[in-house]
Amino acid sequence: MDKIQHIAETYQTLQQEICNSLEKADGKGVFSRNQWKKEIGGGTTAVIEKGNIIEKGAVNFSFVKGKMTPQMENLLGEKAQNYAATGISSILHPENPWMPIIHMNVRYFAVDNNISWFGGGIDLTPHIANPEDSAAFHLALKNTCDKFNTGFYPEFKLWADNYYYLPHRNETRGVGGIFFDRLKPGQPVEFDKLFEFTVSLAKLYPAVYTGFMKKYGSRPYSERQKKWQALRRGRYVEFNLINDRGTKFGLESGGNTESILTSLPANAAWEYNYSPESGSFEEETLNLLKKGIDWIHFKPEPK
Repeated sequence: MDKIQHIAETYQTLQQEICNSLEKADGKGVFSRNQWKKEIGGGTTAVIEKGNIIEKGAVNFSFVKGKMTPQMENLLGEKAQNYAATGISSILHPENPWMPIIHMNVRYFAVDNNISWFGGGIDLTPHIANPEDSAAFHLALKNTCDKFNTGFYPEFKLWADNYYYLPHRNETRGVGGIFFDRLKPGQPVEFDKLFEFTVSLAKLYPAVYTGFMKKYGSRPYSERQKKWQALRRGRYVEFNLINDRGTKFGLESGGNTESILTSLPANAAWEYNYSPESGSFEEETLNLLKKGIDWIHFKPEPK
């Protein structure tokens, strides 16, 4: 079987497994599934809305092939005639502001000059930062990375810090995670292991988030915390529309626009010249949106 066909079939099965796990944890929300086809290929957009815990989320699969355009060559830095790509991309926006937003993507890309690579990662964007949660999340990522290469976590954690960053705000999107791109077979891990690595991340994703759902799904919250959640969602929208390379590539390549924009929350807000109160949970969260924090060993300063 062609490599990319096998990868695509595996990712498609993982999409279903992720949806089933999240539906079970939510207890109400059900993923609607829309199969789409275009000249370049197709996929399945799976969207969940108005669940008990998940307000809006998506777990999308795609498998596309087509001609390289000049715009795509500029984005990818590769000269080729044709490309093929497959992957899963998921994002979950919770109802409860105590719960974080989470994003996961795994993908495989090949061009006809015999070059191919894997990319992806998982990152966490809490509305109200909790260092203990951040530490547990990063430790889970490190443990998964270490099974394949002990250099992966420090390298990909730094990459995520730099990638999930809003330069016009001088703040990170959240508490990071891992991000990697152009991970080519043999540099330093062989093809089968790299593929297995992406599969392991896709399986870790629902395990991590269902833990948050159990911990925070029914926790009481205030109107003030809900307002803060909307402001943090606004930052999320800014990143996805201005900085995110996956969004840009999807639109440039003629992908399914509705599927690409499922990353956006149902509601978000912007407040002119917002400044948090001194000593507030809003200020504490903003103070933790910085690059370079060693979350696994992080110790908050005593109040």
